[in-house]
Amino acid sequence: MWAYESVFYQIYPLGFCGAPFENDGVESPRILKVGEWIPHMKRLGINAVYFSPVFESDTHGYNTRDYKKIDCRLGSNQDFRQVCEALHGNGIRVVLDGVFNHVGRGFSQFQDVLRNRENSPYLSWFHINLGGNSNYNDGLWYEGWEGNYDLVKLNLKNEEVVNHLLEAVQYWIEEFDIDGLRLDVAYCLDHDFVRRLRQFTDSKKEEFLLLGEMLHGDYNQMVKEGMLHSATNYECYKGLYSSFNSLNMFEINHSLQRQFGPEDWTLYKGRHLLSFVDNHDVTRVASILTNEKHLPLIYALCFGMPGIPCVYYGSEWGAKAQKSEGDPALRACFEEPVFNELAEFISRLAVAKKNSEALNYGGFRSVVLTNRQCVFERKSEHERVLVAINADGESYTAHFDAGCGTAVDLISGQPHDFGGGSQLPPYSAYFWKMER
Repeated sequence: MWAYESVFYQIYPLGFCGAPFENDGVESPRILKVGEWIPHMKRLGINAVYFSPVFESDTHGYNTRDYKKIDCRLGSNQDFRQVCEALHGNGIRVVLDGVFNHVGRGFSQFQDVLRNRENSPYLSWFHINLGGNSNYNDGLWYEGWEGNYDLVKLNLKNEEVVNHLLEAVQYWIEEFDIDGLRLDVAYCLDHDFVRRLRQFTDSKKEEFLLLGEMLHGDYNQMVKEGMLHSATNYECYKGLYSSFNSLNMFEINHSLQRQFGPEDWTLYKGRHLLSFVDNHDVTRVASILTNEKHLPLIYALCFGMPGIPCVYYGSEWGAKAQKSEGDPALRACFEEPVFNELAEFISRLAVAKKNSEALNYGGFRSVVLTNRQCVFERKSEHERVLVAINADGESYTAHFDAGCGTAVDLISGQPHDFGGGSQLPPYSAYFWKMER
């Protein structure tokens, strides 16, 4: 599948474009800014963009008002169509955020329920108790997502609701030619709905991606035949930065071994989960790492491990922001992109990842593991790559049976001789493609 051979770039459009937090009802073609960043994305090696919510909402995008209308703060449907055409014209796929668990209070069908109560034809679209009350003093109670009553939970067992959502997906495919969906809070979604969605999208577009936001639990519950193709790998997200901050590479290796190792009990062997070092919901990686020299290394590990790497806009040049500063800080508006030494390194990782069968499809086997170093193998049918990381400020010589005498580093393009052990300079990373 195309996604398994891709490098993703996440954009949170409302923040990226500098839109006001509250929906002011004023249409402005801010989304066209994305087109100006296409040369930067191509230079970075991106071939798929995942957009956080773009549809009309009350505030932050996840409280949808209208599933068939681009948020007026971003522009018109025609503006977004222009952006999608430009991305596709440059070989970049488009994945949208599908927020199907809940809607905003401004959703017209919910507003009808507030006005007409038991006489509303949409009463069963939600989980309503007319005998209760809400935090908004509506004179009725309704279920909100995890107690957030600005997010009104949809009844995904209701056939009218399901059809409404599927019609919207069909519209996005037909009008914007989108290539996939990232399903918000997928762990909350009704499994029968996800199966319906997969069947529907399979019938509408070949290799249409369904990626689920999974924060915890067993990803196999939803990432399987007939349901999701992929899920966000939050287990390894934590392990990535924690391993560097504590100088304990055993932590991330344990997660990778548990998820993708060669043993029969491995959980996700053959799965392609979304790998990331930060996103719109968490502290930016440059702010969470205690040693800035680990910044290139964490990206190398993210691109070298099994999965689909995703870069969050701005983080490729080391932008900083703490979760404690609030969501707007994490979802910043940058006037223009920056292409520095870190971005250049990520671009080389992207080329290596996209063009390597082993990095795209290979298994995982730990070869060398210490607190501050790790070497692991990614092996596919026709290719073998060794990923080597030295998180220490001192050189390290790794001794192991490479199975051959020479290799080439996919990151730098330089040859490597395994005779006498492999010298790892301080704070270094390698993708050694082994000679057959």
